Amino acid sequence: MSDDDPYLWLEDVEGEAALAWVAERNAETAAELADEGFDALKERLREALDASDRIPYTTRRGAFLYNFWRDADHVRGVWRRTTLERYRKDEPEWEVLLDVDELAAAEGEKWVWAGARVRRPEDDLALVCLSRDGGDAVEVREFDLAARAFVEGGFRVAEAKTRIGWIDADTVFVGTDLGPGSLTDSGYPRTVRRWRRGTPLESADEVFEAEQGDVSAWGLRDTTPGFERDFVGRAQDFYRSETYLLTADDGLVKIDVPDDARAYAHRDHLIVTLKSDWLGRRAGSLLAFGFDAFLAGDRTHEVLFTPDERTALAGHSWTRHHLLLETMRDVSARIEILTPGGGEGGPGGEGGTGGEGGGWTRRPLTDVPPLSAVTVVDTDPDVSDEYFLDVSGFLQPSTLYRGSVGGDTEILKQAPARFETAGLAVDQFFATSPDGTRVPYFVIGPDRATGSHGPGPTLLYGYGGFEVSLTPGYGSVRGRAWLERGGTYVIANIRGGGEYGPDWHQAALGANRPRAFEDFAAVAEDLVARGITTPARLGAVGGSNGGLLMGAMLTRHPELFGAIVAQVPLLDMTRFHRLLAGASWIAEYGDPDDEADLPHLRALSPYHQLAADRAYPPVLLMTSTRDDRVHPGHARKTAARLRELGHRVLLHENTGGGHAGASDNEQVAHNNALMHTFLWQRLAGSEEGANIR
Repeated sequence: MSDDDPYLWLEDVEGEAALAWVAERNAETAAELADEGFDALKERLREALDASDRIPYTTRRGAFLYNFWRDADHVRGVWRRTTLERYRKDEPEWEVLLDVDELAAAEGEKWVWAGARVRRPEDDLALVCLSRDGGDAVEVREFDLAARAFVEGGFRVAEAKTRIGWIDADTVFVGTDLGPGSLTDSGYPRTVRRWRRGTPLESADEVFEAEQGDVSAWGLRDTTPGFERDFVGRAQDFYRSETYLLTADDGLVKIDVPDDARAYAHRDHLIVTLKSDWLGRRAGSLLAFGFDAFLAGDRTHEVLFTPDERTALAGHSWTRHHLLLETMRDVSARIEILTPGGGEGGPGGEGGTGGEGGGWTRRPLTDVPPLSAVTVVDTDPDVSDEYFLDVSGFLQPSTLYRGSVGGDTEILKQAPARFETAGLAVDQFFATSPDGTRVPYFVIGPDRATGSHGPGPTLLYGYGGFEVSLTPGYGSVRGRAWLERGGTYVIANIRGGGEYGPDWHQAALGANRPRAFEDFAAVAEDLVARGITTPARLGAVGGSNGGLLMGAMLTRHPELFGAIVAQVPLLDMTRFHRLLAGASWIAEYGDPDDEADLPHLRALSPYHQLAADRAYPPVLLMTSTRDDRVHPGHARKTAARLRELGHRVLLHENTGGGHAGASDNEQVAHNNALMHTFLWQRLAGSEEGANIR
């Protein structure tokens, strides 16, 4: 299949020859893109990223609001906390718990913050995760919040793609790399163990084991007072899973929902999100059951949400007594408050669609401006009906609200404008894909209703996979690097994403992936037809799965674009399952080891579709040596193949940064300055000179 690949040596991530080759490519890229405006652009982006008046978003744990913060003085960042009273101030007083810069300097490691799990409800201990230079693999250490120090002799797990969570003060559920047989083919934990303090990890009791071909196993304790339960489960692939209640008397009790549904317990409810039809309910619906009744075989339920052709479920969050339901209608947000009937009682009968007339009531939470986004940032469902809400738009900086269901709402923080928006406007249009599907897209750029604007430099962004929805939001880097300079920015909501629910995603799975490519190309053509841009002035950018999309545009529709940027891209579709976490994506794309899937995967594979006799637009490939999710070999090999075929290509590989491509604001600013300089050089010139082949 790929054994004759002459560039397999570039898959040796830390190989001496591979790194020397990468260094040569990096030097070429730096030399070509370091024009007279590069340093000034990078500094302006860094200024926005480091700004001290950014909103410090928090997570409530008990009496404290926790935040992780990076700026010019804290390059790797600080983990800190404060109280609500102090947070309300313009300049809150923070208690610094852990300074990652100091830790990195003391230990001589490029530590990157990867999160923490605070023990609930006591809020006295945490499990801190530290990544080495930005990879997905982490080292876990126990942390004493009162002492602001790591616990001597406490829980500690060596670097691995570990899953860990508290059971009680002296016990955790853990899955990690314990040698042969302990990891799945995807490189994630295969077993769940109950590990007691002071005992060797290797001797911890195994409570659950997944299959070798599964993606991962997991375990968790629900610490809700009065509803403490233990759950374990396995992810069979990216979309199918099984969840079990772990009981002392009956062992494992399966939560018997469809394997593509998402289910969890909340107090006396079982909440189920459907990805396929079940019990007469449509895919994309949200259902509520009585937890104990469900285990006893009763399938009586309440429908909390039913999708339609234009509306999909975006998410939901619990407060103490209510459910905040986030939905999207044509990719614009709405939030409703749902309240179970009878207070703490269980759901009513099957009721009508959307929960009307059943055991739950509903009402809107807040009005949201058109083409904007509203997101529930945080709640503390064990304690109160408090919520934190963020509202923003493409040209509207974020406003952070705090409210309580049934109570008052206050503005806690407002972010200042980071770029000039005078003369800019936001529109939403719909392109028509070859099969007749209407594909929405957002256009942010010069207001064409207030003046005569000819076709200009335009940047089209897309993703189209894994149910990821691209929603409105303020971007200071995008604004400073592109919009302020006169560029137009476009976001395409193509199939493969989650903008219209499970059907929108599933329409582009496996051999149907080209539908996502066709949608993106249709948006590109629609932009030209509307006079917004021309092919010579249209650039495209995408990362990860969106990098595959960029590879498809390069090989399938090179005539539509003047430049293409693929970030941490997936490009070799015949070997992706053998590289790092690639096996976990088989459910999205297909299995290269399956003779039934290999033909369509080879046809999808940009690496295998490159040809010497085609004219390609200029391309910039960006990756990271420390990306342990999408292997840097994808970008490396594609750059080498393009060079061999006589095409111009630039490659930039950051030595750190993981799958994000950057692990601090300096790297983020540098990468974005490279990308936008590349694009502006090629798209903003004359019609004849913009599209340099």
